[in-house]
Amino acid sequence: MTVLRILAEASWPDPDAREPEPLPPLPGFAASSFNPLVAETAERCLRARHGAAPAPGRTALLLASSGGDRATARAIDEAAADTGRRMPPLLFFQSNPNAVLGHIAARWGLTGPVVAISPAQAPPPGRVPQDALDLAELLLTDGDADQVLVIAAEQADSTGSTGSTDGTDDADGPHGTDRAVALLVTAV
Repeated sequence: MTVLRILAEASWPDPDAREPEPLPPLPGFAASSFNPLVAETAERCLRARHGAAPAPGRTALLLASSGGDRATARAIDEAAADTGRRMPPLLFFQSNPNAVLGHIAARWGLTGPVVAISPAQAPPPGRVPQDALDLAELLLTDGDADQVLVIAAEQADSTGSTGSTDGTDDADGPHGTDRAVALLVTAV
């Protein structure tokens, strides 16, 4: 059994902020806060460890989200329901969770595997699901990467829930808050 060592971590929103600041826009991604959420959290974590891009070594990317990109899924459903409306091409691109991971990998020069998983339950806010940590351990043990950037992201839906499947509401405030945490880990 490999023990993981945390090299850097980051979260969105900033736990010290009174109110979440707006997510910076992410060129090429529209109609949803999910991809900017993932990208900004990853960026914060990688900057905490490496300063500026590129990141040295083989770094794998692992995204865990039980709810996924709800806003894009909703936009696709609405466009499909309205048969007279043309489907925006960007929605097809960003509906693949690996699209934002490819953006992060290209920006930081990351050369490890890219994996997206959907755990059965969303972890509590600020936590990474055990499934994701187990997979990170496997990627390191198998020699697929020297480091793994693990990102757990949950988007608040329009009801204010962050998608917890256990009936609890992990969101803040009346409209909820998108949440993400990133850990850059390596084997001890």
